Amino acid sequence: MFEVLVERIKGRCPVYKPGDRITIDPPRIILDRTNSLCIHALPVILHYAIAINEGVDPVKLGLTTSDNPGVYYFQCVDPGSPYTDGGTVIFKCRRI
Repeated sequence: MFEVLVERIKGRCPVYKPGDRITIDPPRIILDRTNSLCIHALPVILHYAIAINEGVDPVKLGLTTSDNPGVYYFQCVDPGSPYTDGGTVIFKCRRI
């Protein structure tokens, strides 16, 4: 099972706020333990969850760094201002 937390937001996000949570028990998203889902962030979230669930370490792939083993950081695809009216959400993912 994975917990994806909204670590911070650069700009304005109409979907998430810091501290929001998405809980995944592959292959299911646990809706009653999830604050919100954004269709723009979901593909990135699912790619990480699937890779981690299959034993792929994003740190070894150079996709994230972490001082805490088993904690991974990634971001949504919205580039934010000046390109969009939205913002970039930084997520923290870990097994629970």
